[in-house]
Amino acid sequence: MFDVRRLAPICAVLALGAGLSACAPATNTTVDRYALGSSGYVSYGTIVGMRPVAVQGTRTGIGAGTGAVAGGVLGSTIGGDWRARTVGGVIGALAGGLAGAAVEEGVTRGDAMEFIIRDDNGATRSIIQTNELGLAVGERVVITQGDRVRLSRAGGAAPAGYGAGYGGGYGGGPVDARGGK
Repeated sequence: MFDVRRLAPICAVLALGAGLSACAPATNTTVDRYALGSSGYVSYGTIVGMRPVAVQGTRTGIGAGTGAVAGGVLGSTIGGDWRARTVGGVIGALAGGLAGAAVEEGVTRGDAMEFIIRDDNGATRSIIQTNELGLAVGERVVITQGDRVRLSRAGGAAPAGYGAGYGGGYGGGPVDARGGK
C-alpha cells in the first residue's frame, strides 16, 4: 500500500532544492529580459589592473521560507500522536528556516574581479564583474554601459575616429556618420 508519510520528506527535499536553485547568481554574459531592445553606450579601454573580490551572498527569504516549509513537513512526520507531530513540525520549521537561509547565502556567494580600466579618453574607472572570459592585465576591452556595465574582449584597436578627437568614450553620446554629435 502507498504511504503518504513516506512521500512527504522526499517532496520537502525536492521543494527546497527547487527553491534554492532559483537563487543561483547569473553570470556576466546573462541579461535580464527587460534589457532586450534597450540602448546603451560603448567605449574602449585597456585593463591596467585587477584584483579578486568576494561577492557577498543574499538572504532574500526564499531560502528561509523554503527551508521552513520543508522542515515543518518533515518534522510533522515524526512522533506518534498529534501533539508530538505538532511540536515536531514547529521545531522542524524553525530549524529548516535557519538552514534554508544559510544554504541560500552560501549558494549565492561567489568570487569576482575588480578591473581597473584606462578608457581611451584617459579616464580611469573600476568595474566589478565575474571573469568567465579570462580577461587579463594589458588586454583591450569593450565597455558596454546599458542596464549595467559589462566588459568584453575587444577585437582589436578602437574604431577609426574614436577617442579624444570628439570627446568620445564613456558618456560621449551617439556620433553621426560625419563624426559630429
